[in-house]
Amino acid sequence: MKKIFIRTFLTLLLLAQFNAFGQAPDAEPNPARLWMDMYINAIKDDGLGPTIHARNMFHLSVVLYDTWEFYNGGKLNTFFLGKDYGEFHCDFEGFEIPENADSAMNVTLNYAAFNFIMGKFEFYSSKVRVNDVLIARFDSLGFNSHFGSTDYSTGSPAALGNYIASKMVEFSLQEPLGDEDGYEVSGYAPINRALRPEIPGNETLRFKNRWQPLAVRRYIDQKGWDSTLLDWNYLLILPEDEFLTPQWGLATPFAMRDSERKIMTRDGQPWTVHNDPGYPPLMGLDASNTEAYMWNFALVSIWGGHNDPNDDTMIDISPGAIGTTNGMLPDTHEEYTEFFNLLEGGCQTQPHKINPKTGKPYEPNLVRRGDYTRVIAEYWVDGVNTMGPPGHWMHTFNTVCDHPGFEKKWGGKGPVLDDLEWDVKSYLALTGAMHDAGISAWSAKAYYDYIRPISAIRWMAQNGQSTDSTLQNYHPEGIPLVEGQIEVVKKRDALAGELGENIGKIKLYSWQGPEYIDNENRVAGAGWILADNWWPYQRYSFATPPFAGYISGHSTFSTAAAEIITSITGDPFFPGGMNEITFKKNELLEFEEGPSEDITLQWATYREAADETCLSRIWGGIHPPIDDIEGRKVGEKVAQQAFEFANKVFKGVVK
Repeated sequence: MKKIFIRTFLTLLLLAQFNAFGQAPDAEPNPARLWMDMYINAIKDDGLGPTIHARNMFHLSVVLYDTWEFYNGGKLNTFFLGKDYGEFHCDFEGFEIPENADSAMNVTLNYAAFNFIMGKFEFYSSKVRVNDVLIARFDSLGFNSHFGSTDYSTGSPAALGNYIASKMVEFSLQEPLGDEDGYEVSGYAPINRALRPEIPGNETLRFKNRWQPLAVRRYIDQKGWDSTLLDWNYLLILPEDEFLTPQWGLATPFAMRDSERKIMTRDGQPWTVHNDPGYPPLMGLDASNTEAYMWNFALVSIWGGHNDPNDDTMIDISPGAIGTTNGMLPDTHEEYTEFFNLLEGGCQTQPHKINPKTGKPYEPNLVRRGDYTRVIAEYWVDGVNTMGPPGHWMHTFNTVCDHPGFEKKWGGKGPVLDDLEWDVKSYLALTGAMHDAGISAWSAKAYYDYIRPISAIRWMAQNGQSTDSTLQNYHPEGIPLVEGQIEVVKKRDALAGELGENIGKIKLYSWQGPEYIDNENRVAGAGWILADNWWPYQRYSFATPPFAGYISGHSTFSTAAAEIITSITGDPFFPGGMNEITFKKNELLEFEEGPSEDITLQWATYREAADETCLSRIWGGIHPPIDDIEGRKVGEKVAQQAFEFANKVFKGVVK
């Protein structure tokens, strides 16, 4: 494969006048932190998904760790350099470290990180926007972005950095994931025809347990120009969802073992599944599965009714009231129904009586439920033009590390590590866990190909109701009735229609949908709507993410991140015993006006923040509980494996 980053002969002539060691200002952050932050910011300018960026951040962390490890201990404890990774061998003939080892390492780190990121964005549509920023930053450090040699036999630390970057990019390109062609879907085709959410009901769903793509008005480009600004009549052809990275089960993991990888067959095609969560409830399989299916999706509709700032319900969202699940997760359907509060929202938790850092109780934090549910749905959405879930948690971790008084002790024990050693080791473990989380979640999504709430709720309600067999609209695969939440439209009902055409249909008390939002009415609110018109709490142009639901990526990523940050720091609590962020009145929500008052989100522990992320996807109408809980379980598992494996890497146990 051709070497990357080789420039013109003129560039090489100019190189002779350049000091390859460069001089980075003392005030700059260490190279690991600098380039990880640069990558996180670059994600905002890109339209790619969380699986892709979790993998890239992991590969960047490998580049940083191996460079640091080589300069500090030779290649014995490297992860990739001079080692086998998957089916790939990274050749390395050795390098004589100069006397000024710290300066040389600084040069190698900067060149390795910079050129790895450049090499990955070479294939992305955001290349020009991102690369201009990267080059300007690199050159501002006193380095030469035109230096492309990978011949480290010359003794050039810069060439060594280029070589490490080129091999990591070469590794990524040889994986069968589609780096060079925009990660186009290979081997997957949706079994259901697309749903157009603006059309009532769901007439195109044939396979009731399988994912259904959507055909909606979407962003015109990746910078966020919303196509809803166009007249609907001019949109003759609607783009349908393409499943994001269904091939991700083929990615090479960090710490997951071969024994946890299964080759499973669906529709005559093999699928690789990691940390198999088992089947979600399937409609029509048997009575217990059907009941669980109905309950899961009915709950999403009911919780949608909480997204209303006019609701007078006040809730205490302080750590002293909510707390964390502490891993107490349900297994059976009966346990699910006890764990989640069907009508009021939320789930079983263990509140914190006192702040362990201050010894004082946590102060109550009373807010409107309708503000809280909407705020967390948007704050944790991590969708288009954001850092995504992996980037969000990397940013959170860096913020923790910057907290005054935070001690960088690995696992909370032993000596305080210098900033660079702390970062390269922490990043390897944290991004490794998130990479494995992405592989696990998306391998399950691709194989189980499970239906989303917008499809299931509309389809069940279109069938009728499954509670009262004496009514004409009874159907064994209809939606269950819940008084005050899911009911039948009757005579003289406001939704009956001018000619009574809606009598006998199903109505839901839920969020009323984006069609209720216009320039005059900036809040849709909750109310009785025909189930045919149910929407998740999302903007019109983004009704649901473009891939199957089971298992929840947000739950898997966030739980994995929270658990491994706990292991890395040796403390489940944020520094000071609490982290918080305040959103001013009407300054957060994008497609609605809100919050109606200032609101402060608070979390005592990392897991508490992750648990809130998980619930936000249910209130947002994106996932039912089954997607969430099984994602949390997988996240816990990959975090434990990643931390244990990282320690083996640091000790040189991994060959």
